[in-house]
Parts: sequence; C-alpha cells; structure tokens
Amino acid sequence: MQQISENKELKHVAIIMDGNGRWAAARGLPRTAGHKQGAESVRRVVKAAGELGVEYLTLFGFSSENWKRPEGEIKDLMNLLRFYLRGETAELHKNGVRLRVIGDRSGFDADIVRMIENAEELTEDNTEITVVIALNYGGRNDILHAAHRLHMAHLGQKLEFETVEAQFPGFLMTEGVPDPDLLIRTSGEQRISNFLLWQCAYSEFVFTDTLWPDFSKEDLRLAMEEFSGRERRFGAVQQSEG
Repeated sequence: MQQISENKELKHVAIIMDGNGRWAAARGLPRTAGHKQGAESVRRVVKAAGELGVEYLTLFGFSSENWKRPEGEIKDLMNLLRFYLRGETAELHKNGVRLRVIGDRSGFDADIVRMIENAEELTEDNTEITVVIALNYGGRNDILHAAHRLHMAHLGQKLEFETVEAQFPGFLMTEGVPDPDLLIRTSGEQRISNFLLWQCAYSEFVFTDTLWPDFSKEDLRLAMEEFSGRERRFGAVQQSEG
C-alpha cells in the first residue's frame, strides 16, 4: 500500500460505477436498492482513495443517456442524488474533500442545481482530494461544447493547429483537472460508454467483474497495483526497443 501511495505517476483515478441493477436483481430486490447500496460504495471509495494517496477521483454518476431509463427509476435516482448531496456535503468538507460536478446541469431540477453549487462553494478550498462527479455527462458533448467555446473565444481569428491543441483542454468540463491515469469499470463490462473520451486517450484501463455496490478498498488497491505494474508509453516505444 505504501508503494502505491507513493507512485507519483498515479494521481487521478476515474471509475465507471456499473452493476447496481444486477446487484439488486441477484438479491431479488428492486433496482432502487442497488442504487442505494451504490451510494454507500461512493462514500467508501472516496475515503479509500484518499487513504491510498489518490489526488483526483472522478466518478461517472449519471450519463446523458441515462434519461432513457424508466421514469420511476429516474425519479428515484434524483431523490437519491438529493439525499447524497444533502447528507454528505458537510462530511466531505470536514474531511478536506473538494467536490466538483461536471455535466449539463440544465436537465436537473432547480433545488438539485442549488445543492450542487452550494457543495462546490463550500468545499472549493479543500486540498486533501478532489472528487469529480459526472452528472448528465457525455464525452462527445463535452468535446463539442469545448470546440464551440474555443471557437467563440477566438471568433474571427485564424488559429494555428498548435494553438488549438494547447488551448483545447482548458475548454473541457474538466478544466484544471489532470487527465485520468487509471480508468476502472466495474461489473465486467469492457467499454467506456461515452465517458471522458478526450481525457482518457492515454489512460490505463482496468475492468473488474466486481459489481459497484460490492467494490471495496481492496478492489481499488488491486486496480492501482495493476496500474503500477504497467509501462505507460504515451505513443512511444519501450526504451529497450530503441
């Protein structure tokens, strides 16, 4: 564990939290029960990430495609989000966690938006760990939004490619947050589902069969340990290859 926490290359872990519904179905419970247990896993993993030396933790909480789910499930998810923001913000702040939310907030009710804004404002000066929660987020939309913002910022100007390449990350929703070093997806699925498409260009991927409600500190540690055993090349070749 000490070796992992001192791995300076691993600063940012992103997680696609998958498997709540299957966890509930395996126990004969409604999907809502899986989502509630998943929220408990969020609390557990945020704590574990801090203990393991992670500086940034990004969690895919609700995608822009999730609105296609049954109306009743959406309502339950929104109420669970309210419950989490209302009940956890003070605890996050107490533990030095900075909370950021990325995604399109226009789809949420006004009270949820206010709670998000209040949580971000309360925790903005905290430095122990930054937790980014992606809500109503889609990677393609993030890229399109960034391209539009970049265009509007330089309206009427002809930019060199190098300028666009250098400035583009600053217009993404993750502005100021380093790209993920490690992306974990739970539940055995092996795809990234429109999550941080630009940001994960050189991330290491770890796919685990563990369902999100069962994901533990040990699961996180093992994923980080696997990352530590890999060589990141960023498009280059191994030193031994010349």
